[in-house]
Formats: sequence, C-alpha cells, structure tokens
Amino acid sequence: MYYFISDLHLGYHERSCDKIREDVFLNLLDKISLDCQTLFLVGDIFDYWFEYKTVIPKEFYRTISALHKLKQKGIKIEYLMGNHDFGHRDFFEKELDIKIYRGDITQELDGKKFYISHGDGKSHNDIGYKILKKLLRSPWANFLYRIIHPDIGIGIASGFSKSSRRFTSDKDYGESDGMKDFAHSKIDEGFDYVIMGHRHIAEVTTHQNGTYVNLGEWFERPTFGTFSKGEFKLLDVNDFLSK
Repeated sequence: MYYFISDLHLGYHERSCDKIREDVFLNLLDKISLDCQTLFLVGDIFDYWFEYKTVIPKEFYRTISALHKLKQKGIKIEYLMGNHDFGHRDFFEKELDIKIYRGDITQELDGKKFYISHGDGKSHNDIGYKILKKLLRSPWANFLYRIIHPDIGIGIASGFSKSSRRFTSDKDYGESDGMKDFAHSKIDEGFDYVIMGHRHIAEVTTHQNGTYVNLGEWFERPTFGTFSKGEFKLLDVNDFLSK
C-alpha cells in the first residue's frame, strides 16, 4: 500500500492547539505502519522548517521520532519540499535516512506512472512567487539566514510562513486552474496519475486516461491518499482512524 500526505502545516497554530492535530497525524502514522510500503510526504508537512548545522525546531520532535520509527520498520519515505518547509539542510537524510526532494519526482507504482509535485509555482499568475522562490532558496540567501541566531531565525521563518499561507488562501487565481492544467499536460505526456497538494482543495478528477489528485489540507477536514491494486482513494483521516 502506498500513502500520500501533504499540507499538515505543523507549527501554524499555538503549540497547545497544534498538538491536537499532531496527535491525529501520529495516530495515522501508527495505523498505516501495518501495511505501508512507501509513504509520500508531498510538501508543507511543517508550516516552517529551517535547520542549522546543529539546530532544528524542537517542537517537531514527536513527528520526527514517529517518522524514524517508520523507517526502522523498513518503510520507505519520500519527502518533497513544499513552499513552507523548504529550509532543509541534511538532517533528514543523515539522521533519518529520508531523502529530501527539492523538486517534482516521477515514480512507477504497481505498473502505473506517477508524477508527484507539491504544486507551488504551477498556477498561471504565480510569477511573483516563482521569483521569490528562487531568491529564498538561493545558496546566498540560505547562507545569510543561517548566520542569524537560531531563536531569531526560526521565529522569522515561522512568521513568514504564516503570512505566506494567508496570502495563498486569499489569492484570486482566476478562472483557470494552472495546477490542474499542468496536471492535464502531464497526463497527456503519458502519466497515469498526477498527485499534488498546495491548494488545500481535495479533489480527484479524471482527464483522458489519467487521474489528477489534490491531497487537500489538515486544517478543517484532514485528508490523505492511498494507492493499492491499481486504485487511488482520497480518504478522510478521522473516518479512517475511527474504523
């Protein structure tokens, strides 16, 4: 069984509130560990992530520990950076043996071709974000950021992420959905499934002989995806855990 999760944005709320959502996520990880072959984390698992040479955000310790336990059970984890959790260095790869992808990936699962992307920068009128993305992820920007004291730097990252999420939520993307158009173009190239997050609108739609999936969000109605025996399902997290 393959599982797909995105847009938890852990760290967005006050810690007391955020722990409630994190508990749900940890319960989900525990349950899927029974049959999970590969877990795809499709970006923005954390509302902010910025690590230093010897420092990482401490409030994500429980989630990091849970992911480590999955790896110890032999479960493969593929992590795509989103537009909020882009500040990875080498902690996940060196300490958890979890590969971090800084762009889109392709996979063949049970004979089906998958194109997997967080989805940021795919909208037609997201030119400003594309420029900002190149700036924020440049080696010079990361170098300058890491010379700031971690308490200040992580605080800045948290504040910027909250502002970014509000901007994304309020933005008018127009009548044409660039993410869906992009997904259709990939299906036209021969992909069977295109999986994305970012927009926080859960949906599964078909195009030609392929399927576009947006994994939704974890703020109001948490959802996640599964793929097994040639069938993709988008499931409600709370319904899944109650069974």
